[in-house]
Amino acid sequence: MGRQPGTRALSSAHPIDQHIQQARVHPAVRAIVIPPCPESLLRLQQIMAAPELDSAALDQLASSDVAMAAALMRLANSPLYALPQPVQTVGMALTVLGLQPAVELLSAFITRNALLVRSPLLEHFWESSQRRAIACEHIGRQLYSLDPGLGYSFGLFCHVGMPVLVKAVRGYGSTVTEALARKDRTFTQTENANHRTDHAVMGAIVARTWHLPGDVAQAIWLHHDFASLQDGRFSPTVRHLVALGLLAEFLVNQHDGLAPTREWREHGEACMEHLEVAQDELDHWIDELHPAFEAVRF
Repeated sequence: MGRQPGTRALSSAHPIDQHIQQARVHPAVRAIVIPPCPESLLRLQQIMAAPELDSAALDQLASSDVAMAAALMRLANSPLYALPQPVQTVGMALTVLGLQPAVELLSAFITRNALLVRSPLLEHFWESSQRRAIACEHIGRQLYSLDPGLGYSFGLFCHVGMPVLVKAVRGYGSTVTEALARKDRTFTQTENANHRTDHAVMGAIVARTWHLPGDVAQAIWLHHDFASLQDGRFSPTVRHLVALGLLAEFLVNQHDGLAPTREWREHGEACMEHLEVAQDELDHWIDELHPAFEAVRF
């Protein structure tokens, strides 16, 4: 559609970056263990940052974990790609998937395993997170030719503070149940009332700790603050990510047969207007993304 985002990057001195640093030393947060960036994710980031792609190094990384290799091959052999013959090796799977989808699946797999928490609250958390990431990348690419890595990383890490809090904070599971039920305040307001922090703050800290781009960390911090859409202190890219995050969540909920959230009812129209998205586009994306959503299996 030819819409072009602003590409101005926020400097490291941006207030949100300062808030993230300050939040990390807040007494309520300081005791929470933030898992270090996994070595495999660091290696993946290094491979992708190199001037030329080292396909052998990517193959070696993908093959270093049996379950990760199996996940790649399972996706390549899924109906999404409809191959006449199934792939038999990681190298073949990488060729079928292509670089970006392969890197995204590896990122999702590594993140899930680094933050794996046994909890009924998180039963479908990672499937929804990966679907949200797929939707964010798709919308960003359709509307603004955004760097696909930005949209995907934002969608994947948007709620990543929740498994961190479930694992580290006593009673957080009950807080989630309460927050979903309350009508008088938002989800993050309930989190802060009970624990003096919330999953958006924790997600931004994880994003920074794991060396994700600044725009992604800032958008995670803001992803429930829809007043930011009109706030010129934030880069256009950050504001686009916040808006498309709510659209992506709506699309995932539609796929999963869930009712629209309170946030969608209150802010969905504003996010669509911000992104200049019409209802028929949204309806088209529901159908267009269905095969990719169905292919998500951990």
